[in-house]
Parts: sequence; C-alpha cells; structure tokens
Amino acid sequence: MTEERYVAAIEISSSKIVAVVGKLRPGGQLDILATEQEKGVESVRYGVIKNLEETSLRIDRILKKLEQKPAVSPRKITGLYVGLSGQSLRSIPTKVGINLPDDTEITDDILNRLHQQARSTAIDSSLEVVDAVSRSFMVGRIETVSPKGAVGNSISAEYDLVVCRPEIKRNLIRTVQDKLHINIKGIVVTALSAGQLILSAEEKRLGCMLVDMGGETTTVTIYKNGHLVYFATLPLGGRNITRDLTSLNLLEERAEEIKITNGNAIPRDTVSTLNYNGVRDVDVSNLIVARAEEIVINILKQIKYAELKDNDLPGGIVVIGGGSKLNGINDLLANKSGLNVRRGTLPQYVRLEDTKISSNDIIEVASVLYAGASANGEECLEYPERDRLPGGGDPNPEPETDTELTPEPKTKGPSWWDKARAKVGQGISNMFGGTEDDSDPLD
Repeated sequence: MTEERYVAAIEISSSKIVAVVGKLRPGGQLDILATEQEKGVESVRYGVIKNLEETSLRIDRILKKLEQKPAVSPRKITGLYVGLSGQSLRSIPTKVGINLPDDTEITDDILNRLHQQARSTAIDSSLEVVDAVSRSFMVGRIETVSPKGAVGNSISAEYDLVVCRPEIKRNLIRTVQDKLHINIKGIVVTALSAGQLILSAEEKRLGCMLVDMGGETTTVTIYKNGHLVYFATLPLGGRNITRDLTSLNLLEERAEEIKITNGNAIPRDTVSTLNYNGVRDVDVSNLIVARAEEIVINILKQIKYAELKDNDLPGGIVVIGGGSKLNGINDLLANKSGLNVRRGTLPQYVRLEDTKISSNDIIEVASVLYAGASANGEECLEYPERDRLPGGGDPNPEPETDTELTPEPKTKGPSWWDKARAKVGQGISNMFGGTEDDSDPLD
C-alpha cells in the first residue's frame, strides 16, 4: 500500500448494526474517523437478516449519518466491507493432497490448486464454503507451515473449511448491494478477522480461545500452534439472560438495564433485600447466575469438541462482544476453566478518533474493516461529481426560476404596399432633380 485510503465497513448482528469509516495509512495504521450504530434490530435473528427492507432502511440511515460527519463530508460511501456472522457458521476439518513429479518446487500456483481442492470438498448440500483456512502442510514426508519453495514429489494439507447456510451471505448481498446499490468490496468472516486483529502471535502459538459473546449467539474460535483448529457458533447469548428476566414481569428494555447495572454472573455471598418496583433482586440474581453458568459451560465444552484439553490452551481465553459486559462473566469463565481470561482490546495500530461508540463495541467491525482493506486496495468513498462548466464560466450560476419571461415584441417591418409607395415617391423626386436611388428592387 503506497497511499492513504478511505475505507468503510459494516457489521450486522441481532443486537445492533454498527458501521465505521476509517483511513488506512501506508504503514498499516488504521484511523477510525467516524462511527454510527442502531440497536435493537428485530429484523435480524441469530445473525441472519430476515427482513431485507427494514434492515436496508436502517443501514441507509447509518450511512447518511456517517457521510454528514466532518471527517467524512463531502465524501460519499460507495463501497463497504461486510462482516459475516451467524448461528450456522462453523468449521469442518478436511485433508487434501496433490502428487507431483520428483523434485518439484512448491509454487504459488501449486498452493492455489491445493486451496481450491480444499474448497471443493463435498459437504452437506445445505451449507456453503466461505473460506478454507490451512493448518499445516506436508511436502513429501516433511511437515511445514511455510511450504512455498520446498521441494518434494507430493504436497498435502489440513484445512478448516468455514461453512454457513447460503441464506446468510445471500441476504447480505440482497440488502446491501441490491437494495442500497452499495458495492460490497468484500465479505469478511467476522470471527476470523477478530482473531487476526486482537490475538497476539504468541497466544495463537501457545494455544488460546477467542469468545465473542453476542446478543443471540456466541462464537468460539480456538487456535493452536499458530493457526485455527476449531470454529463454532452457539445459539446462546446475552439476550437469553434478558429474556429470562422478562419472566419476572419486566419489559425487555428494563430487564436489559437491570442486567447490566445490577446483575452479576457470580452468586452473591449475602442475600439482597433490594427490589425493583416489586421485583426482588434475589430472583433477578438467581436467573442471571443460572443462565450465565449454562452459557459458560457450553463455551468450555468446545475445548473437548476440538479434541483438546484445558492445559492445551496456556494462552488463555480472550473475550469480546456485548454479552461480555455482564459483571462477573469473565471471572466465571476463569473459575470454571482454570485459565487466564482477558478482555480483548484494539491493538495500538488501530486508533479510535470518533469516540461516540466505545472501543469495546467496535472491535468486530474494526476487525472486518482492517482485514478487508488490507486484502483489497480499493477506495470505499468518493467525492460527489461536480458540474463542469465550459470556458471557465461562473462556478456559482444563479439558479433558474420557474418565472416565465415575456418575450420582447417583434418590430413590424414595412409592408409590400409601403415599399411600393416609397419607390414611386422616390421616382417622382428623381424627376425633379433628385439623386439616383441605389436601393434593392421590390421584393
């Protein structure tokens, strides 16, 4: 990358839609210039857009607000990187290989053939492959993570196929590109881009788990030896706790407020006598604790499903997402797993200049923006077209009005009779010594 580029991204989830505009600098630094969001998106369920019209209207409002911000105006957003997430996203391991002539050097062309072979692996017809992430390679009998340039008579590899229901990707395209006519510069798997942005190389080599706790889903990705080894999406999130609290005759908005302000995933040592307009705090606490423990237990089960043990993840657990705002949820994860748990944060090379939304709430969309813009060298914003005037005319012409101008009355020329009479008169004048008339003959 040799010059600054203005780029934009959007992340559409069940709890909110977040969009950002950033400037990617030549050294790889990303400045987040403008942020906007809308919460409570009923038209999106478990990460899948269910109402294209309502969702497109919300996105259009967000983009117009971004375009009005001083750091963006007068540029117009013409392209977006779009985050891909949802309940059906998960990984399927597969192995592929190619036999080669003796002493063949592994080139990019061979690696691309291997990658395409992985993506063409037969899977459940109800799923679509959106990415193939390599784990390790074997060139001949030698294992390597950097096969290019190695020499052998065969190459094989283990891949994780990232798959989802086609509806997720299809509805993103129909909403953003077809309805809003915004060019999709790239569709980025949010969980993978988040791991790329906020996990350190050391954590991924040691072994770690990234947990994105959303409103209706929780995404778990596990890394070991520097690469992805497991990816799953659970149909559980912070909204499950909120809905549990509505059973106490609370509106969902009030239940969410109580959960964030007074709730805790860890049981209290003493019984509280507080109540919220007749709702006992002890009943609120019991519901929150029970559901939080269910979510945490299901998260930690993924370690077993990845065929790993807790001690295989000395890099610990990194937590992001709105669901992680619940007090005590990280402590509960640490207590149940025995692992170090930290909250994910933006790296230093991503700077948040618009603080309307907290950095914790834009990690996912920032990761989509960074991953997409790093892989694609195009601009996402353009200046509006200006009218071009020929010959250096007035750049600010007076606007036209609807008032009709009365045309100037035409001066009536001499009639044929008037011309004939004048000609006769001139002839009589010449008879009495006048000058010769040089006028044209009669018409």
